[in-house]
Amino acid sequence: MNERQLIQEILNTIDILYEFKNADEDTKEYTLLLTRQDNDTRELATVNSEMKRYFQEANFTYDETLNPSDDKAEIKVDIARK
Repeated sequence: MNERQLIQEILNTIDILYEFKNADEDTKEYTLLLTRQDNDTRELATVNSEMKRYFQEANFTYDETLNPSDDKAEIKVDIARK
């Protein structure tokens, strides 16, 4: 499984809407824009901590911004495979 597939599997497990803003397959660095689904009642911090745990377990770095002002998303995440 390549990095992109692993990322998609993690995000589908968490059940969150996502978009790849940047994806550099060569350096294995990605920027993700994430939004909870309309019926999702989980706190944003809860969703973020769950994602962070999954990504770190999969050996990704994880640098998040909650409610970024420059993107239409609830969470912006920069990740890279270690």
